Amino acid sequence: MGADDDTRRLSAASLAAGDPTGWFERLYAEARDGHAEIPWDRPEPSVNLIEAGLPAGEGRAALVVGCGLGRDAEYLAGLGYATTAFDISATAIRQARERHPGTAVDYQVADLLDPPARWRQRFALVLESNNVQALPRELRGAAIAAVSGFVGPGGTLLVLAAAKTGRGDDGPPWPLTRAEVESFAGDGLETASIDEFPAADDPLDRRWRAVFVAR
Repeated sequence: MGADDDTRRLSAASLAAGDPTGWFERLYAEARDGHAEIPWDRPEPSVNLIEAGLPAGEGRAALVVGCGLGRDAEYLAGLGYATTAFDISATAIRQARERHPGTAVDYQVADLLDPPARWRQRFALVLESNNVQALPRELRGAAIAAVSGFVGPGGTLLVLAAAKTGRGDDGPPWPLTRAEVESFAGDGLETASIDEFPAADDPLDRRWRAVFVAR
């Protein structure tokens, strides 16, 4: 079995048990013990993030949603952002801290569907990369609203997601529709750009890159 098989196996069991987010912890725990592979566990930040051309952080506060093992969070910290990164998986957060000793990133365990109230409208930059697409449709509205709510006055939200996988409904991920991407423009945010493009050498056939700014 490969990494995609592991995610489908664990997510299917989690959904069947009525726990749509519990599979993240099980995946990271099984991977830690050598019993599964994490498809997105790569040492370098995502190409989609690099090609977004973010400006230098200059100490501004950034939040990485669903940070996993920290590759994108470390990239933002390297750009000079005061970066907070969270994941629902405690195992992922422990491993992120271990993988990046001496990191400037503040790694925390938190749930996107029940985030800390102190994070509301706090951040100059929010990165949502490939998390909402791992949730069933009925949870996406709440997740999208939570993401948008993290952006502070004058801040920016960068959304990266699958637009098409070539696998039909066999997920996760389950690609975001354009309407779902557009719905991030709530809670005082306006759409700056929404781009859909082919993803070369990537199992996710097409990608979204969308930017929203706070009024």
